[in-house]
Amino acid sequence: MWVLGVNAPPTGWHDTAACLVNGAGEVVAFAEEERINRRRHSLFRKPAGAVRFCLDQAGIDPSDIDVVAIGWDGEQLYPHRFATDAELLSHAVGLDFGGRTPEVVQVPHHLAHAASAFHASPFRRAAVVVVDGNGENESSTIWTFADGEEPRLERSWPRSASLGYAYDAASTWLGFSFLNAGKTMGLAAYGRARGLAVDPLVELDRDGFRLAVRTAGHDDGPATADEVERQYRATVAAWRQRYCALVRADGPIVPGDRLADDPRAVAVAYTAQRIVEETVGHLAALARTAAGVDALCLSGGVALNCTTNGGLPGPVYVPPVPHDAGVALGAAWTVRPPLRRTGPLSPYLGMDVAGPPRGGAGAPVDLSGLTATDLDVDEVVGLLLEGRVGAVAQGRAEVGPRALCRRSIIALPYQAEVNGRVNAIKHREPWRPFAGVTRADYGARLWAGQEHLSRYMLGAARVTELGRTVAPGVVHVDGTTRPQVLHGDDAPAVGAILDVLDRRGAPPVLLNTSFNDKGEPIVNTTADALAAFRSMDLDFLVLGDSLIRKAP
Repeated sequence: MWVLGVNAPPTGWHDTAACLVNGAGEVVAFAEEERINRRRHSLFRKPAGAVRFCLDQAGIDPSDIDVVAIGWDGEQLYPHRFATDAELLSHAVGLDFGGRTPEVVQVPHHLAHAASAFHASPFRRAAVVVVDGNGENESSTIWTFADGEEPRLERSWPRSASLGYAYDAASTWLGFSFLNAGKTMGLAAYGRARGLAVDPLVELDRDGFRLAVRTAGHDDGPATADEVERQYRATVAAWRQRYCALVRADGPIVPGDRLADDPRAVAVAYTAQRIVEETVGHLAALARTAAGVDALCLSGGVALNCTTNGGLPGPVYVPPVPHDAGVALGAAWTVRPPLRRTGPLSPYLGMDVAGPPRGGAGAPVDLSGLTATDLDVDEVVGLLLEGRVGAVAQGRAEVGPRALCRRSIIALPYQAEVNGRVNAIKHREPWRPFAGVTRADYGARLWAGQEHLSRYMLGAARVTELGRTVAPGVVHVDGTTRPQVLHGDDAPAVGAILDVLDRRGAPPVLLNTSFNDKGEPIVNTTADALAAFRSMDLDFLVLGDSLIRKAP
């Protein structure tokens, strides 16, 4: 049996993705379309390239697919739009499935999010919290999941109580896209570092929470996509008016690269951040009580908020794909859950840097203007110790928005100034932070422990005094970092670099950030890696088993 999960138009109009699981519920391949079509977030585009990659990875054809699972209830949002399943699949996926149309299962959005988190986790029973902008009718939900049992929906909050909408309003007030919430989170840390007092805009009680901004005249029941969009715009506008009144300004007074110097911009970012932190913390407690266990899973776009995740007590797991791309995985697993649990999900499910297995030889590699030698890890460590900044593109790509050392830019974080240099290389705002990566034993000395969040770089952690001393380049203004702990041979080149640093008596920790330039998706193939290497001020590139440098 083959189940293809997708986040696809018309319901999934951003972060489109495809995931293929077999009859045992094992993930064979998973990719976001943006990595393939090179369009950031793949807005309004079918995941056709991601689907083809998944099929190639399994060595099957479209006619072999038994079920296509979609991570939305499209019939509610777009009633009667498609006369047949074949018509729906043509619009959503864009592939010819042959003379046999697979079964189509439309999975409610929050259920798909919840399934992606629980089944990817190491827990056999867990409380699950999903928080995002909106699903079909809800914005926050609490679930209880257990192996071998039907998931149980415990609580639900409507679209008008959306934490995602409140955060989107802050992001757009700051001049960002709603898809740039990570920038808002990074800016909010300046408010925390300065001890900023902000107005509490959420009330918490035993029944849940109530946000300070409420939009009248909107039905929170079942709605079409057009009605949901109108409610979104009205709610975000109301939140923006609240932020404007709060700081007495309609927007920042400085350019984006200086937002950390604008107290009003910092206040808006920190206010939105505190709303999310306080509410998600309360939802986590309610969920644990309902499920009767401490194990907690988070999913939905708001679960990308590393500061919030890192502040939660107890065992917390967030999958590498908590955002909308993850519902491709969750929808597939709703149809065919894993038959056996093997520990946390490996994120390395994407395309090999050499290309898809059935994609043919492709174009020859263009190394003009570059020199290539066999990879020598000692040589790479020497370059890093000289202060060089390089990149790694090796093996199958990680899924999700965090680069986990197979498509990463790396540098030594021994000096704080490296932060400025890498931000300049990536053409990012100079106030934005970076993350560190190390092995588990050394990580326990650098920052507060995170059993699961540091696997995918999804939780902020307080840095120790040793961490501040040896890795100031990855310490944010509020004294935290967003760490990654690398296990075994998960990322062979970076793991070997860390081990050589350790043997040489140097602190075995690296700055790790995604290998992409501003506005670009993370690199995927050899051609992507070489193009990015040429366009960015990088000193070297580990490409597969080769070390690439620019000619003098």
